[in-house]
Amino acid sequence: MKIGFVVNDVLTEEAGYSTTRLGCEAVNQGHEVYVIGVGDFAYDPDESIRARARSVPQKKYGNHEAYLKDLQGQKSVKSRITVDDLDVLMLRNVPSDDYLKRPWASSSAAEFGRVAMRHGVIVVNDPNGLAKASTKMYFQLFPEEVRPRTLITRDRDEIKDFAKAEGRCVLKPLQGSGGASVFLVTESDIPNLNQMIDAVSRDGFVIAQEYLPAAADGDTRLFIMNGRPLQVKGKYAAFRRVRSGGDMRSNIHAGGKLAAAEIGEVELKIAEIVRPKLVQDGMFLVGLDIVGDKLMEINVFSPGGLGSAQKFTKINFNRYVIAALERKANYMQYYGRNFDNVDLCTL
Repeated sequence: MKIGFVVNDVLTEEAGYSTTRLGCEAVNQGHEVYVIGVGDFAYDPDESIRARARSVPQKKYGNHEAYLKDLQGQKSVKSRITVDDLDVLMLRNVPSDDYLKRPWASSSAAEFGRVAMRHGVIVVNDPNGLAKASTKMYFQLFPEEVRPRTLITRDRDEIKDFAKAEGRCVLKPLQGSGGASVFLVTESDIPNLNQMIDAVSRDGFVIAQEYLPAAADGDTRLFIMNGRPLQVKGKYAAFRRVRSGGDMRSNIHAGGKLAAAEIGEVELKIAEIVRPKLVQDGMFLVGLDIVGDKLMEINVFSPGGLGSAQKFTKINFNRYVIAALERKANYMQYYGRNFDNVDLCTL
């Protein structure tokens, strides 16, 4: 299988990233692996999609640190590939990371992926589905039963009224990720709410969301693959993030701590409720962030943490993700382009 991984920038990837782990695993399974930065694509006059890509010189790596060192270093094999010749193109860039400094890059991967898709490349997650999910507004398209009560607006008075009615709420930007510009608003904060609103609304719309008391215990990330919870040998690809100190965010780079996750009826019910839409939108690999009996976020762009799930389960889930992509490539050989990309994403 020839597989390409699209990232924001090859040189800013890190050894712990899930994309690095997936690339290393694909190499170790004997596949041809190419890593492409968002800015490395080109649409050539012959109507082919091509890209400046990097690959590694070895056929086997003992760890993903060595793999990444070769990928980013002088041993890296640089080539200009024809993306249309790939079997699978996996979009692992995070558009929100480019939203401010490189706005042109936010939608580029999905746009080039959409053209490559028409030439028979399997593109995951589906570019048209990702286009729908370009902001957190996508979250509001899922059933109300699994979502916190939410207001999305730029009107200062509407936000204040929502905060007063709720007593406690969370403010965050419609665009963005990683816990940036996220505020917990309590009744005592109402007099100073203007400053919080200014900080969040600087770059667009504000999400005001019901505060979930269970968030004090952190959240659980559960991976969904092909529309169902990723489970191997009775163990789910999941982990918990627990708050550290007084920070309301459980994001790891915001000081959160990792812990083992217990996946029960509540989490599986949420996964089943969101499954139809994830399948409809061609979402091959997704991370659900669950707090209590509600979803806090659905991560469809480069969901991370496969290594964290492996830490607690001792299962290399990357191996099973790559195997699933290989099966999709085989389906294409058996049937040709008789399935839409959106269908192949979750078969």
